[in-house]
Amino acid sequence: MQYKILNDGNKMPMLGFGVFQIEPNLTQKCVEDAISVGYRSIDTAQAYFNEEQTGAALRTAIEGGVKREELFVTTKIWINNMDSETKALKSIETSLKKLGLDYLDMLLIHQPYNDIYGTWRVMKRLKDEGVLKSIGVSNFYADRVADLCENTGVVPAINQLECHPFYQREALKKVLDSYGVAFWSWASFAEGKNDIFKNQILQSIGDKYGKSVAQVVLRWLIQRDILVIPKSVNVERMRENFDVFDFTLSDDDMKLISTLDTDKTLFFDHTDSERAKWIINVWKDKFK
Repeated sequence: MQYKILNDGNKMPMLGFGVFQIEPNLTQKCVEDAISVGYRSIDTAQAYFNEEQTGAALRTAIEGGVKREELFVTTKIWINNMDSETKALKSIETSLKKLGLDYLDMLLIHQPYNDIYGTWRVMKRLKDEGVLKSIGVSNFYADRVADLCENTGVVPAINQLECHPFYQREALKKVLDSYGVAFWSWASFAEGKNDIFKNQILQSIGDKYGKSVAQVVLRWLIQRDILVIPKSVNVERMRENFDVFDFTLSDDDMKLISTLDTDKTLFFDHTDSERAKWIINVWKDKFK
């Protein structure tokens, strides 16, 4: 496994396992399978509604001999739990209880809306107390990153963002690099859009190394110093996604993949008012 040293000194696996869109009734087994394959970074969120099942899998792993300090567990605080510092704190305590943990390795602000700054103060306090080892953000664009860094004096360890061959985020990555914020990719495979798994450029590169398109994409991201969390409910696919540290893409391969960039999101623009309204309200009833 390759690791990333974060700006707070903590060490995080470059490759982890994500549970977004995994149904709660499947989550425990999937996380248990992922840990058995070798994954040690597990990424969930309040808004995935599977923290309890993720926690059950973590307990099984720890009871089975995996040391807690070997695991890097991330969850994210949702918009509707950020309307006051008191509510933010209570929701973090609830997440810890659901996960069955005394501390989190990483907590992220999931979306750049509602009381970001009050929540950030709570997170900073809990980090100082050791309840949170690292704190970061998700879906923050360059202006929001700069604002948070310049006005709070606390630089996020991580920013988790949409990133894949069709939306490579090079300009944003330069901003993150300038602040020492690690880039973490979600939707690394573009959720299958644009026929990514049949893309001729990615297939031709994979053929050179005897690797799949998925493995090429993960390797490409890791070589860009971008953390990844591929998701699968299939243990064989989990193994395939994990097997990306025995080859290196050439400079020519990297340049060829760069030609796939459209510089456009395949999902949503967080600066679009209508999309922001939808994100803010989509799960509002579930967080009352």
